[in-house]
Amino acid sequence: MRINTNTASLMAQEANTNTNKKLTTSLEKLSSGLRINKASDDASGLAIADKLRTQASSLGQSISNGNSAVSLTQIADKAMAEQSNILDTVKTKLIQASTDTTSDEGRKSIEKDIKKLLEQLNNIASQTNYNGTALLQADMGPAGTGARTSLTFQMGETANDTIATTAGVQANTSGLGLTNIVTEVSNSTAVAAGTARGYLTTVDSAIDKLNSWRADYGSTQNQLESAIRNQMTQQTNIKAAESVIRDVDYAQESATFNKQNIISQAGTFAMSQANNVQQNILRLLQ
Repeated sequence: MRINTNTASLMAQEANTNTNKKLTTSLEKLSSGLRINKASDDASGLAIADKLRTQASSLGQSISNGNSAVSLTQIADKAMAEQSNILDTVKTKLIQASTDTTSDEGRKSIEKDIKKLLEQLNNIASQTNYNGTALLQADMGPAGTGARTSLTFQMGETANDTIATTAGVQANTSGLGLTNIVTEVSNSTAVAAGTARGYLTTVDSAIDKLNSWRADYGSTQNQLESAIRNQMTQQTNIKAAESVIRDVDYAQESATFNKQNIISQAGTFAMSQANNVQQNILRLLQ
């Protein structure tokens, strides 16, 4: 029998050290709620889970972009709805001015009403914006009389995942072809019945053009809402897939922890017994 090297005790210590490492890893998983806390836990699983997390985060921002874009289209739609009401009123006024039962003084009052209505139509076009971005003409302010270029919304992970509005929106008197009416109502002379009658077609064309732009914004909104619903479903499924890889199964890990805990206690007892065996040598020396 040898006492310089207690082989049995060393073997028990080695086994107990390995068991304690497993026990520590199990405790880490139970406390964090994650099956993968570091790359060594599951290198390939970590790479996949991180990629899925990035994808889910990207979709989350895309959904946020979409919701903002829907709000933008709704603002434009409501503004053009009011402009449509204005044009309806202008047409009604022109019909009133077109009949000979209306006096010159009456037509002069009608001109003033139409002038104010068209001024408000321009005000709506210049003031309607989302976060400083003009929606119904090139830019905000009276000078922004050019056409609105298309607005592009990022709705996905890649550069090609975009949804855009139709270009060419210019919902002011210039863009709607109402310049002649604006000039007419700005004169000091009352509009003639025949002239007023001739402008009815002009207003009808303006209404058609405005409705076309409004329909384009409505179609874009439907497209955005469809993309949002699809991406919400994708995000949910991707998060579920990540959870399967990254999150700990508490039932399984609790069983593992209890197993390792029992083995650890048994290992401690084994080391104690291995050390006690050496004491038997003392009997040979008595």
